[in-house]
Amino acid sequence: MPIRTRPTTWRTLATAATVALTATLLTPAAADAAAPRESRPVHSYADAIREAVWVDTGLDEDLDGRTDRIAVDIVRPREAGRAGRKVPVIMDASPYYSCCGRGNESQTKTYDGHGDIVRMPLFYDNYFVPRGYAVVGVDLAGTSRSDGCVDVGGHSDIRSAKAVVDWLNGRATAYSSRTGGERVRADWTDGSTGMIGKSWDGTIANGVAATGVEGLKTIVPVAAISSWYDYYFTQGAPLYDSGPDWLARYVQTPEAREHCTEVARELTDGAPRTGDRTPLWTERDYVRAAKKVRASVFLVHGMQDLNVRMQHVGPWWDALGKNGVRRKIWLSQTGHVDPFDFRRAEWVRTLHRWFDHELKGIDNGIDREPVADIERAPDEWVTSTAWPPRGTHAVTLRPAHGALDGVGTLGLRPGRGTASFTDDPALDETDWATRIDTPTPEKAGFVTRPLTRDLRLAGSSRVTVTVTPSTPTAHLSAVLVDLGPDTIRDYADAGEGIVTLSERTCWGASTKGDSSCYRETRAKTADVGHTVVSRGWADLGEHAGTGRGEPLVPGKRYTIALALAAADHVVPRGHRLALIVAGTDRGLIDPPADTPTLTLDLARTSARVPFAGGAAAFARATSGPPVTAPHTAPDGVRPPAATAHRVPGETR
Repeated sequence: MPIRTRPTTWRTLATAATVALTATLLTPAAADAAAPRESRPVHSYADAIREAVWVDTGLDEDLDGRTDRIAVDIVRPREAGRAGRKVPVIMDASPYYSCCGRGNESQTKTYDGHGDIVRMPLFYDNYFVPRGYAVVGVDLAGTSRSDGCVDVGGHSDIRSAKAVVDWLNGRATAYSSRTGGERVRADWTDGSTGMIGKSWDGTIANGVAATGVEGLKTIVPVAAISSWYDYYFTQGAPLYDSGPDWLARYVQTPEAREHCTEVARELTDGAPRTGDRTPLWTERDYVRAAKKVRASVFLVHGMQDLNVRMQHVGPWWDALGKNGVRRKIWLSQTGHVDPFDFRRAEWVRTLHRWFDHELKGIDNGIDREPVADIERAPDEWVTSTAWPPRGTHAVTLRPAHGALDGVGTLGLRPGRGTASFTDDPALDETDWATRIDTPTPEKAGFVTRPLTRDLRLAGSSRVTVTVTPSTPTAHLSAVLVDLGPDTIRDYADAGEGIVTLSERTCWGASTKGDSSCYRETRAKTADVGHTVVSRGWADLGEHAGTGRGEPLVPGKRYTIALALAAADHVVPRGHRLALIVAGTDRGLIDPPADTPTLTLDLARTSARVPFAGGAAAFARATSGPPVTAPHTAPDGVRPPAATAHRVPGETR
């Protein structure tokens, strides 16, 4: 439970005092003898050992004639070492410890005069060190106090973090300084390591797990990338007007910028803005290596994350499942936000139990609890024993002409004829959905009748279109939209679904240099008339699926399948489900070189959508006595304006 720094009732203070007194009196030996169902704060945080080592990666990426060493800051319980007990490790490997900061309050590492860590960002050390864990903060190669070069998810990034896991398990060499020869052994740990982190940090956890390294028992990737190609492109369509070379420059040290010109050239040449899949992207695709993963995975992601988008969840989750990996997942309504800032108390409790089970072997039952937690409305959560839930099946929905020309229907029966639209890069998914019942030239929209019962969509969708372009280049967007009033987290706001408050709560022990107290948050909500459920984009030049785009022949018909992001959403009774096909989704993909008009062949266009209960559930929800759709202005949350240089982890 947190300790609040604002006024509380006497009962709360008395309870907290009792817990603190119990923790003070309970010795480590007594805790072990009692065989608790959770680790307890029996170690002194103030007396914890704080040290730094530099782990040798065996690489010389910066070409200075010596192998690169990675800075590793460690906070671990002193009492465990005195008693001869080895402790497990919670590790966060990050490029952001000095350049940008971690967490909602952008904390950076601070050091004392000897170069030992004073403040480790985030609450992990404050909370877990007293409970018998070591917490390790790793500066990725080319950042902060580490040698080497940043290669944005490639072998340097991954090997620098993997080398630390190897050292913790006695398979790598570390030194007491960046250049000295005094070796340091990790004889205080049992080698059991859990990696955690948000965005780039969580991405490194994914990548290290995909090496199959021994000793990595679990990872907790939050809003993390599973394939770097899919961070910059989606089926050939560019998401940002930048590439990994810019991102490397953003985080690396001045020293690395000077010595890593060869790596920078490789990042530029290997990631052409054409969107072609190159060996650089293959190396950074962790999904394809999922069969090597030994660690369990507790995955957390915002379903409205428009930085590291939900496209990174479905393929990774499915690949892990096929490999028999033990999995757990939280899906929130937020954007790029850490669960500490949208579900704090439950997050700390669950993370504690997860690490206890996976790293300490405590049988607390978390492995027998529901696999998935889904935020159905702001701060309202439901669970599923499996995800997607059992009985979920993909249903083929067909677009067709409606009674009004330009406003189509969506159902189980195939349509006929064509529908045309002209790309308008000035418009986005909100513009399309707002005008769904009006014929407009920039979209083709298809809508079910108002539902007679709730309909749950869970998993990844796919929209296959057969389309004839008028120009040599064309980009496509497909979105599924819930048409109806709702109150949702305002993911397009600067806080991406949260508001940061002035009050603080405390999670663990504090020292003068490292407080465990963080500003509280609350949900930032918006009343909307529609909600975008899932999105997908593609360059039509990628229609052949070869990973290389090609110029289009105007007037020639092409077929392409757009992979839509995973989602979990209930379309309520009385709402309608819409499929919209259009061109450039402003702010979410870049426009093509031309301004095409595209003509859909409706008979050869369809959407495969996973519904709980399958086709029967969809048929029941779209049949029966007529339901009057709620009358509302169909305004939604407008996506943020385009960001040319998006940084994974820079936002909340």
